[in-house]
Amino acid sequence: MSALTDFRQEKDAFYKNSRQSPLTAAQRKVFTGLAYYPETASLRLELPLERLPHPKTVVLATSTGEDREYSQAGQVRFTVGAEQVALQVYESEDGSFFLPFVDATAPTETYGAGRYLDPQEVRPGILLVDFNLAYNPYCAYNERWSCPLPPAENRLSVRLEAGEKNLPLP
Repeated sequence: MSALTDFRQEKDAFYKNSRQSPLTAAQRKVFTGLAYYPETASLRLELPLERLPHPKTVVLATSTGEDREYSQAGQVRFTVGAEQVALQVYESEDGSFFLPFVDATAPTETYGAGRYLDPQEVRPGILLVDFNLAYNPYCAYNERWSCPLPPAENRLSVRLEAGEKNLPLP
């Protein structure tokens, strides 16, 4: 079994059994696991973070209509098929990274409001951006959660067939 398979099984167990699961009690009763694309090695990327000289504060709307502030660290660029794309990356005070995005698989195959990634810095200035780890925000499963919506700059016209897919729930 791969590390990704192990990770996905642990996540499914958390969603099924944890009181901190985003699923309601009724949803957990019928939950059999999240839906995922098969692992795609070509969408596991190590990319330079093109840092802004002065990170700026941006406001992202949320699924509940609130606004949340984020620090825009910079962007990553990569190629999907023949298309060059760029995504904005945000950084928290503790140095962790956040990358919300929407791609052309939404809304039919993936959550229409977008998915998230938490890139990891693997070397100074280099982020591991692994779309196999792309996940739906909690608000995809339960509207009581407030989730930031990807900005217009992170809405892609290409398909990123990796990570978590839609899961119909009661």
